Amino acid sequence: MGNAVELEAGGRTVRLSNPDKIYFPERGFTKLDVAHYFLAVREGVVRALRDRPTTLERFVDGVEGESFFQKRAPKNLPEWIPTAHITFPSGRYADEIRPTEIATVIWAANLGTLTFHPWPVRGDRTDHPDELRIDLDPQPGTGFPEAQAAAHELRALLEEHGLRGWPKTSGGRGLHVFVPIEPRWEFTGVRRAAIALGRELERRMPGRVTTAWWKEERGEKIFFDYNQTARDRTIASAYSIRPKPHAPVSAPLRWEELDDIDPRDFDLATMPVRYADHGDVHADMDDHAFTLDSLLELAAKDERDHGLSDLPYPPDYPKMPGEPKRVQPSRARKAE
Repeated sequence: MGNAVELEAGGRTVRLSNPDKIYFPERGFTKLDVAHYFLAVREGVVRALRDRPTTLERFVDGVEGESFFQKRAPKNLPEWIPTAHITFPSGRYADEIRPTEIATVIWAANLGTLTFHPWPVRGDRTDHPDELRIDLDPQPGTGFPEAQAAAHELRALLEEHGLRGWPKTSGGRGLHVFVPIEPRWEFTGVRRAAIALGRELERRMPGRVTTAWWKEERGEKIFFDYNQTARDRTIASAYSIRPKPHAPVSAPLRWEELDDIDPRDFDLATMPVRYADHGDVHADMDDHAFTLDSLLELAAKDERDHGLSDLPYPPDYPKMPGEPKRVQPSRARKAE
């Protein structure tokens, strides 16, 4: 597979073992190609990860091999890579890597990392998210065009509440929209705001958007995945490579180009060209921090006027205060 190579990454030299190892057989992309890709988008990927506790999704034998999520920093972590102490819903904790420079990204790529999963918090305030992350997830029978329509309505809704979102492709059929927020609220408060936002989008797009947690209730709609705002739930970062044969990437977008693109336009080969032409189109995101006050007022109104309170958490979470029964509707009916 070839001898190791050394790459210059932001003033550091990072060793890359087995650079010729094939990671994407369909396209012939190697580990070295992956490293060169991240170097080509260095400012953007570091901006997306900077100072955030980050889980690594590793594919040591490429996308056709086994993969795993590495949450805890490995024992052989270089001394120049900082960590952040995070707590899981179970009460257990871990020290995760906290990228601050491109050398960390290349070091992770050497371990087979294709997708980076950063928490929506910074290393010094791990209980207070500074991003509201929205996942528009097409369900069977829907696809990217339906996600595009939902994203446009979402943009208008955000603006009504004094918020601005930055959209990106998921790397699959869906769309993500990130809203930078003041780190005043804990995870439960941010999740409550997300639920209110999702319910309002659902009202404005009946039959096309759903907040239903149970798959059997979603139908052919775009699922507004409110639980992506729960503690320990992460969304693939901008510029992450997704584990599909054609090597797609999660591409930051401008709102005005949303209708003119296809997710397959952005991959390991094309994204460096786009980046060279346009740079990081989300570069100004960290210059903003919005308030959730208006969405939390909407949540209170939903509860007061419509009796709408919390929604189910993921199954691995402890039972949360105010949460409805966490049981699949069809099973609940059988038990009656």
